[in-house]
Amino acid sequence: MPKRPAPALRFLDLAVALALVLPSLASAAAPAPARDPHSFARPDEVAVTHLHLDLAVDFAARRLAGSVELTLDRRRPADRLWLDTRDLDVLAVRLDGGGAAPFELGPPDPTLGRALAIPLAPGTRKVTISYRTRPEAAALQWLEPAQTADRRHPFLFSQSQAILARTWVPCQDTPAVRATYSARLRVPPGLLALMSAENPVAKRPDGVYEFRMTHPIPSYLLALAVGDLDFRPLGPTTGVYAEPSVVARAAWELADTQSMMHAVERLYGPYRWGRYDLLMLPPSFPYGGMENPRLTFASPTILAGDKSLVALVAHELAHSWSGNLVTNATWADFWLNESFTTYLENRIMEEVYGAGVAEMLAQLDRSDLVRYLEANGGGGRDSWLYADLRGRDPDETPSEVAYNKGMLLLRTLERAAGRSRWDAFLAGYFERHAFRSITTADFLADLERHLLAADPDLRRRVRVEAWVYGPGLPADEARPRSELLERVDVELARLASGVPPEQLATAGWVTQQWLRFLAGLPRDTGLDRLAALDRAFTFSLTGNAEIFTAWAVLAARVGYEPILEPLERFLLRVGRRKFLQPLYSALAERPPLLAWARAIYARAREGYHPVARATIDALLTSEG
Repeated sequence: MPKRPAPALRFLDLAVALALVLPSLASAAAPAPARDPHSFARPDEVAVTHLHLDLAVDFAARRLAGSVELTLDRRRPADRLWLDTRDLDVLAVRLDGGGAAPFELGPPDPTLGRALAIPLAPGTRKVTISYRTRPEAAALQWLEPAQTADRRHPFLFSQSQAILARTWVPCQDTPAVRATYSARLRVPPGLLALMSAENPVAKRPDGVYEFRMTHPIPSYLLALAVGDLDFRPLGPTTGVYAEPSVVARAAWELADTQSMMHAVERLYGPYRWGRYDLLMLPPSFPYGGMENPRLTFASPTILAGDKSLVALVAHELAHSWSGNLVTNATWADFWLNESFTTYLENRIMEEVYGAGVAEMLAQLDRSDLVRYLEANGGGGRDSWLYADLRGRDPDETPSEVAYNKGMLLLRTLERAAGRSRWDAFLAGYFERHAFRSITTADFLADLERHLLAADPDLRRRVRVEAWVYGPGLPADEARPRSELLERVDVELARLASGVPPEQLATAGWVTQQWLRFLAGLPRDTGLDRLAALDRAFTFSLTGNAEIFTAWAVLAARVGYEPILEPLERFLLRVGRRKFLQPLYSALAERPPLLAWARAIYARAREGYHPVARATIDALLTSEG
């Protein structure tokens, strides 16, 4: 893939320009973070250790306006603080509470935004920046009342991962830098404000809320939400926020959250963040979940009515250890977050719901990876765990690799080392690196020192570096095997032999078994067969977003017209990118449906998050 040139800032010398492309090594004498190619920050010189936000939320203007005060750690002699911004209006800068100070903005880069350079006096310890966001800020989604579940009040939520925090806060927007934060938000009366911090459980009449996060976090975990929200406890240290019409249903669906927390604490040590709550967002949220500390943001598409999709909660909770507690230092190391979290998710599901469910989920994850590899000729460089993101947006990391290939590596290490020994290593790993950001090389060194060095045979049996720095799926994998999915395969074979759909043995199947069934149907399944399946199982009418998407993709590819009306309703209501991308892709494969898809998207686009819009814009522009 062509490499995007580094931003040519007129006030950077050649050495600094190169540092934007190639991370430098931290000094052995000063354990400062390495420079991140996706950030203009130079935390090896000056690092931000605390942020204090003071912001007003203006729904009419679609803006946040106010200030951020940054507390600095002067690591090396340096005459400037370097920050990341994108589409921000920087109004003024003050040093240590004094008068206005100069600042300079670099030229814009479409992905990285603009560097903000602030000259520092030798003793400067605090910098205050007055600023405001723009309506198009990519991290922020402003919803009209009609775009919410209750249709009564507007709603705002943020999505800072991977490098979008810079669109609503001038900051060192790199996972290599961790900082504590506090905040004061002023919102319209009648609405509740929440952040990835210590949160209220009831609305304040004056609309003024105070927050603090006492543990250092990377910038991508900065988060806020404002809306008409109620709270329900799920246990002593867990709860859920949602719109009034949704909160009871969400509390029922997520009732096992406290049990999940106890399960992972038994395995890998105490939960270090105080409370764990969830916020059920409106349907336009582009992801299934986002692991903001103390407050997971979740899509309402997980509310299936039968608790069959709560693995997502297990996944986001697991991030409290892998990702939030121990963080990837650069986005090339993203697999350290997601592979470990997917592995922990599977262990949580085993503890709470049994080995059969866990093995089924692991096998489905492996199937997703295999499909990705087959579709991409083995995967090439993009199938390495250590990603090559030079000149690319971090969001381009293939999730099948970052999540599932790494999960299979950890399962393979578990199988080879023995579960008790592996669990002891993993618990120690989280403790040794707690509240730190680490690289792939750091992990490999830790693995060698604390597990492999004492067992050379284990090192020979699991070729760890081939997994991390090589393509495809190595032959030494510990492959999952699910009897629950094997039953589905039996019924698929019976269907292929001519057994009518209504005679298949599907009683008691859960969502994941239906997904296996739909994935096993031929891409060119005929219209008559699709109609028979729809009559037997009412796929077109299901309220389960996972099942509906899998069915609608198959149906759209062959032009099954009864899917169009429910698909239109779905696309106008749901903004989760996981569903939108395959649905619009399937529609785009058939020229008669491409124009229909574009017309639907023109109506739906404003209700999608900028992250989802960017994906579908590129897809529908490139087709036809």
